[in-house]
Amino acid sequence: MDRAGAPACPWRPQKGLPNKSGDAWCARWRGNRPIPRRLSTKFHLAVDGRGRPLSILFTPGQAGDNAQLLALLDAICLNKPGPGRPRKRPEVLIADKGYAHDSTRRTLRQRGIRHVIPERSDQVARRVAKGSAGGRPPALDKVIYKKRNVVEGCFNRLKQWRDLATRYAKRASLYRASLVLIAAVIWLPGST
Repeated sequence: MDRAGAPACPWRPQKGLPNKSGDAWCARWRGNRPIPRRLSTKFHLAVDGRGRPLSILFTPGQAGDNAQLLALLDAICLNKPGPGRPRKRPEVLIADKGYAHDSTRRTLRQRGIRHVIPERSDQVARRVAKGSAGGRPPALDKVIYKKRNVVEGCFNRLKQWRDLATRYAKRASLYRASLVLIAAVIWLPGST
């Protein structure tokens, strides 16, 4: 007996699209095409010198780091005791080679933010190929750059929480909420 099978493409609501509350699944789409069975997210952190989160940005996994830097810095707001405006600008920004773009360096200089970012090998080769027109290499204070591991330590502290490390929360808003809550616990006295 010949029976008709299941339709090749049954209709169902597509995953990755926002539901009625506007909450989407995390990073289900790349451009305009879905990525089947791959949920990836990335969170970007700015931390203070003691490894406590100052600002958190949450993006799909395919988002680049450099594009998020200025938004991450704009989200920093530290209230100091006493009168005065809250602090919005770091004394020095320590970042890895993922942020070593000329436009990023230019913007940080315009904002008056001192930065320690090593130069990528392709940038070195391009500068050397230009000869004397290539300019001087950006200064890199290696003593200050060694303190970049504080950020990695903060990531490790955040991932000690099982909910964050195993990604039980599949919705973007729930994942961000758990990340912010864990960051608040890190700021509590005695947790450092």
